[in-house]
Amino acid sequence: MDSLGQNIGPKGRRKRLKGGLFPLAVGVIGGVALILSGASRWWRLLLLLPFWQGALGVFQALEGT
Repeated sequence: MDSLGQNIGPKGRRKRLKGGLFPLAVGVIGGVALILSGASRWWRLLLLLPFWQGALGVFQALEGT
């Protein structure tokens, strides 16, 4: 671990940020598509997966872990 308390470098942080923003975008686009198509709430529950994956990637990038 370096002196800043982070265990990945800038390249790894960018990779995790990109790996988090893409699933978040998929979740937003999917949510809009499901709402506009009138899909039931049970189908929208599936959006939990991309939002969860995206949040993990973004939070890991911001924390440097």
